[in-house]
Amino acid sequence: MRSYENEPIIVQRDVAAVAIPSGAEVTLRLGSVGYVTQALGGSFTVYIDGNLFRIAGVEADAIGKTPIAPPELDAAASDEDVKNVVWQQLRTCYDPEIPVNIVDLGLIYSCEVSTNADSTRNVEIRMTLTAPGCGMGEVLVRDVREKVELIPTVAHANVELVFDPPWNHSMMSEAARLQTGMM
Repeated sequence: MRSYENEPIIVQRDVAAVAIPSGAEVTLRLGSVGYVTQALGGSFTVYIDGNLFRIAGVEADAIGKTPIAPPELDAAASDEDVKNVVWQQLRTCYDPEIPVNIVDLGLIYSCEVSTNADSTRNVEIRMTLTAPGCGMGEVLVRDVREKVELIPTVAHANVELVFDPPWNHSMMSEAARLQTGMM
């Protein structure tokens, strides 16, 4: 994805968004003016009227951007192939306030794929947050669920938010620690 940071935007239609950091769902109105502060993983964080909002990639046309295409998967894909695509999708999920994906942040504790009798799949994910009181927790869980359920053959993604073990910066990848200055 090309960088859109600090690019001015005008909301071109009413669009659902999530207020940061409260996680409250809001509607940004046609004609609202602001700019993009972060464009990572297919979603956009925008600054409008003194507040930050997250707009999902599928709604990108509302701010004049190209919507993000869903992932593709070969019809004969194995559970392992699906699991690899799940991990790719997880790497497109970002905390709107931290420019590092949730995999590199160390927020994903486990990911399991199982096949149903009808050849659809269920995905079980256990994840945490950088802080238990984070207002964006349910937003991140929903983002993970929605992005995983875009994968062909995935019928259901169960995303469990856990706080044991508690997250700490040593769970981050070396690249994430370097990027955030937490070496």
